[in-house]
Amino acid sequence: MLKQISALLVTLFLTMTHLLAVDKPLVVGMELQYPPFEMSDKQGNPTGVSVDLAYALGKNLGREVRIENITWDGLIPSLKTKKVDLIISSMTITAQRAKTIDFSIPYAQSNLAILTNPTSGVKNINDLNQKGKVIAVKKGTTGHIYAGKYLNKATVLVFDKENAAVLEVIQKKADAFLYDQLTIYKNWNKHKETTVALLEPFQSSPEHWGMAIKKGNTKLKTQVDAFIKKAKSDGTFDKLSQKYLSKARATFDKLGIKFFF
Repeated sequence: MLKQISALLVTLFLTMTHLLAVDKPLVVGMELQYPPFEMSDKQGNPTGVSVDLAYALGKNLGREVRIENITWDGLIPSLKTKKVDLIISSMTITAQRAKTIDFSIPYAQSNLAILTNPTSGVKNINDLNQKGKVIAVKKGTTGHIYAGKYLNKATVLVFDKENAAVLEVIQKKADAFLYDQLTIYKNWNKHKETTVALLEPFQSSPEHWGMAIKKGNTKLKTQVDAFIKKAKSDGTFDKLSQKYLSKARATFDKLGIKFFF
């Protein structure tokens, strides 16, 4: 009888633990400074492609979602210290990052592109790897990594904010800003008279975005991977593309450049 009671208590404990884990909010970290993927509306509420994606993931898992707005440099440390459960912030999967965190399967692909100005004389990436050229990058991004690795003849200016880097190009203090294609397109669209967008890919292979998960959290990774596969097949990504990215997608299609989703 005592053994039966003990077994019942163990089963009850495990059941309650499972229920608590399911009921616990899914805390998603992102930097709300990257429209239309991660941003805030006029009331200060999180909105954008990644926000909708996070809520869709939470619905799929049966968990409430809480968005934490964290600066880019603080995202991975927040994941490691369990402040957030995962990161959905247009983060490129890189070998360096994968040493300390896990990634989901890719959910989008991108390439770096160039924002320049009409008087820079820059026509392609090779024009930038020259003495006297100045390149603006956002700290910690793949544009920053690429410039440091392949454009060592130029001067690289590192900024914490995207807008600061763009302003350098507009004011002709920098010859180019390196970032992903959609960001370059967006900034060119806002500053057509003072900037030029070079959207053609120049990397040997595209970059892929993934959701970042704490190292070793195989259960959540399995759940997230299954959700991404489902979202690709059931039209979720197409709906997000139509809602937030219809004009950009039309431009990319016209240029024959493969789109994010």
